Amino acid sequence: MYATPASAAFTRRTALRAAFTAAVLAGTAAALAPVLRARRPRQTLTPAPLAEETYRGRHIAVDLAGVRIDGRPLHVMRRADGSYLSGINHFQSFGTPLELARAAVDELGTTQLAFAAPHHG
Repeated sequence: MYATPASAAFTRRTALRAAFTAAVLAGTAAALAPVLRARRPRQTLTPAPLAEETYRGRHIAVDLAGVRIDGRPLHVMRRADGSYLSGINHFQSFGTPLELARAAVDELGTTQLAFAAPHHG
């Protein structure tokens, strides 16, 4: 019988194990990187309001994200002619979102807006 040195087989086996282990670790790191990045707290910058005022005791804020009355979102739609309308007073259009919010406050009175508007489906 022919005898092969045990150290040669052991070295090849060790090299293959090391290569396989490195490949598994690299694949695991690549798969977990987005998860670990998502867990990191992000610094969120809220846009400064374009217009902010108190109208009839209600706080109105208009920014790039939309219109809020007392911190609750008002669903605003832009018409083709550039005017705005909302679900509160959808039969009348207004030149600016601030005018629209004031009219919505007039229509709402003391009633609060819902936090989540229902979606049609």
